[in-house]
Amino acid sequence: MNDDRPLVQSLVLYLGGSLILLWSGGPFLWQLSTSFQLDRELTADTPRFLPSPATLEHYRNIFVEKQFQDYVVNSLIVASLTTLVCLLIGALAAFALSRLDIKNRFGVLGLVLSISMFPQIALVGPLYLVASEFGLLDTFTGLVITYVALGLPLVTWVLFGYFETLPREIDEAARMDGVSTLGLLFRIILPMSLPSLVTTGLLAFIAAWNEFMFALAFTSTIEHQTIPVGIANFTNLYYVPWGDIAAASVVVTVPLILLVLVFQRHIIEGLTQGGVKE
Repeated sequence: MNDDRPLVQSLVLYLGGSLILLWSGGPFLWQLSTSFQLDRELTADTPRFLPSPATLEHYRNIFVEKQFQDYVVNSLIVASLTTLVCLLIGALAAFALSRLDIKNRFGVLGLVLSISMFPQIALVGPLYLVASEFGLLDTFTGLVITYVALGLPLVTWVLFGYFETLPREIDEAARMDGVSTLGLLFRIILPMSLPSLVTTGLLAFIAAWNEFMFALAFTSTIEHQTIPVGIANFTNLYYVPWGDIAAASVVVTVPLILLVLVFQRHIIEGLTQGGVKE
């Protein structure tokens, strides 16, 4: 903090930061509180923020009665595979656009990014027919292919921006040492791009972890359904188990928060240094 900064400016900065924190963390704190409250307290006329008395009943329900751990494992498999494939293909595409002699590369990049602008509801029907034709319904493969197609434009765009910030003199020095084109990417560029890889990988993982519409349409059994579909399956015709839903939301959100906290330094570097320079 700069000591010369005016007091009013500092107060506005802290106030703004506090409001953003409250806006972002408030819903999670409410879900956390709900997950520890009894059902009768959740349906009372006057809601409470602090659980009294607190209970672990909802956490027992989701893991013992509803096999929520199966949905967690399925999501972990799908999101991890999606992230790895997105990073591999996205790095190759971004490197080609950044380092190879491609005409109108920004036009190509804009075309790639425009693919992600189609509303998902418009894609569900056609992709369902394609998945059905190739026998990919109710499989991890069908979900991973779909999520990779949706996540690749953003991954390619962010990695391209970061690659552009790396000095070209490094390329020339590597080529003088006899490094091949792929060697330049995997041995030099990617190790130097760790912050951007962490950022884009985390974005791809979160997108696949939270996606609901395609998972609901493409899967029909607990062996392949992911977390959002599992939470939706908690409800029935006459009863909505708000406490169980809140407990499941907390369980799936905590790992993402921990990932962001662990990699926050790389995420900040990746986002601030990934601007496109031309």
